[in-house]
Amino acid sequence: MATTAASLPNTALFPNSSSLGGKAPPFLGGHRKSLDFESNPVRRRRRRLRGEAGPLVVASAAGSGGGGAERFYLNFTGFPFPLGPFLNRRTIRTEAVRDCIWLFEQEQALGFSSVSTNIRMTVIKLKSGGLWVHAPIAPTKECIQLLKELDAPVEYIILPTFAYEHKIFVGPFSRKFPRAQIWVAPRQWSWPINLPLEFFGIFRAKSLKDEDDSTPWADEIEQKIFSAPEVGIGPYVEVAFYHRPSRTLLVTDAVIFVPRKPPECISKESLLASAKNGLAVKLLSKGKEVPDEPVVDNTVNRQKGWERMVLQILFLGPSNLLEPTASFAQMSQKLIVSPIVKTLVFSKVPEKVRDWVDRIVRDWRFKRIIPAHFAAPINGSSSDFLAAFGFLDELLGERFVTRPSLSLLFASLMGRAASYFPPDDMKTLSSLDQFLVSVGVVKKTVSGRKQ
Repeated sequence: MATTAASLPNTALFPNSSSLGGKAPPFLGGHRKSLDFESNPVRRRRRRLRGEAGPLVVASAAGSGGGGAERFYLNFTGFPFPLGPFLNRRTIRTEAVRDCIWLFEQEQALGFSSVSTNIRMTVIKLKSGGLWVHAPIAPTKECIQLLKELDAPVEYIILPTFAYEHKIFVGPFSRKFPRAQIWVAPRQWSWPINLPLEFFGIFRAKSLKDEDDSTPWADEIEQKIFSAPEVGIGPYVEVAFYHRPSRTLLVTDAVIFVPRKPPECISKESLLASAKNGLAVKLLSKGKEVPDEPVVDNTVNRQKGWERMVLQILFLGPSNLLEPTASFAQMSQKLIVSPIVKTLVFSKVPEKVRDWVDRIVRDWRFKRIIPAHFAAPINGSSSDFLAAFGFLDELLGERFVTRPSLSLLFASLMGRAASYFPPDDMKTLSSLDQFLVSVGVVKKTVSGRKQ
């Protein structure tokens, strides 16, 4: 359960994506591009602070045809809940860096519930002319067609995490490109039975190593591994990558940026289903009367559905789904560590997390962050990344000792605000953490935490 939960959640810090719903158009149904020619740095900074789209080129495509056959994908696997949609997955392609990095997104639903988020595959064109594919998604005909439109061979397929929701697509995806090399994060593990990679259709895979300069892409893309076998009955593993030419940091679940508006790949049917006042809403309504009325398809209800989805993904059992806006506002439009990952993983091994984060910000001068869920790309630097991990200072009791510069000191101070989670919303997650510790599924804090 901890493995599944921790892998679900899956800025100056603001995404350049049409999914944010700012002033950028949705760019659906073709290959239209939007250019931001804002030259005034002060005005541009203000735009970033408001969460508006920055100066990057953004393009999106829904694929030719776009019908059911192109989006069909049968998927009833997953434990403890299968991961939907079960029969149909729409793919949205966005150009994050011109002629260099593309984002492919699909909807990912939790079992038979109305809770969905987006799952992202990132594709980088190497100097060789080939493609480096990070965290493959379901290889529907539409997805493969959108990839082939880049007119370059797939050379490498990367599994950057142990997480089931990313692992299940690597085998089927790799069979579409049999000449591509497969590289996977170490310590692969699955629950409740630790199954070999071959069970998932992943064959002849090579293992990624920490700071390995012998990989075929080492002169363009670097990597650093976070591995914490201590956190539970299985390890938590994530590999961060740095694409030097574009100064882009790639992570899987380490950080997220929740956009105000739902990603384009999430269907209106899912949003409206989440907007209905079902059992979960009634249980979390704090005794208030819950109206039982049909949900009309409009902007307000779609937004309500999105806000409810986000809070359930981040907190599992938020304090109030009937009126989600206040809690949603505190969690959106900023770079954060997901409450689930923070509680069930990172707070258990704060020293290991600090080491990984410090190595990333010390060695990589990134200006852009691409996670595997929610919004991307995110305009973010090392200070923004550090701010998201500001909670580590309190856990370790080493405030500012290893951060002498004013910029990093500011990042640490801002981090406590950036990682703030509404206490009422955290109650269910905290209780779950205590229960999982009591039954031995999740370990107690290994080191560095104040008691």
